[in-house]
Amino acid sequence: MVPGRLQVMTGPDLKATLLLYLTRGREALLWKLDGLGEYEIRRPMTPTATSLLGLLKHEAWTETGYFGEVFGRPFPEAPPWEDGGDSDPNADMWATAAETRADITGLARRAWAHADATISALDLDAPGRVPWWPDERNSVTLHQILVHVATEAHRHAGHADIVRELIDGAAGLRSDNSNLPDVAPGYWERHREAVEAAAVAAARQARGPA
Repeated sequence: MVPGRLQVMTGPDLKATLLLYLTRGREALLWKLDGLGEYEIRRPMTPTATSLLGLLKHEAWTETGYFGEVFGRPFPEAPPWEDGGDSDPNADMWATAAETRADITGLARRAWAHADATISALDLDAPGRVPWWPDERNSVTLHQILVHVATEAHRHAGHADIVRELIDGAAGLRSDNSNLPDVAPGYWERHREAVEAAAVAAARQARGPA
């Protein structure tokens, strides 16, 4: 039996693969800001106020914790809410009027550089501790945290996909690969109508005879 790729993958190979997927999630969050004005990138698009710039800000601060404090390599900048002046439990999820686009994107790049330095310096089995997790499961390894954060980055990239589409209809996976079919003009309108019609028909069937 020929061993699978994961069975022969070395530590450096596995680390590089995990970092690749993490990087793709980061880049997608940045790309979703392209072509939009200040209001659009901050605009709350869900009942819980999800916004594109807020998602990027949240992802950046998330990485500072998981690849910083968790492994004894603290990020040199403290979150603004740690000064005691901001009790908002969602302070990391939105950009204030005083925070510019450059402020947030700059923070993200610094956070990612710090995270990448931690990832480069440590082995995948390097131990860490997540102080905000329950005691029974807060002992972790770099491998576990890489998987956790890469998964979270892509979860938020998916949020950004939907938020951006709601703002101006722009959609796609990455700047170099939309992952969408090449379709004729008007296709998406017709497709949406077909999906809506199917939903209505299914709902009628579920209700049964009038």
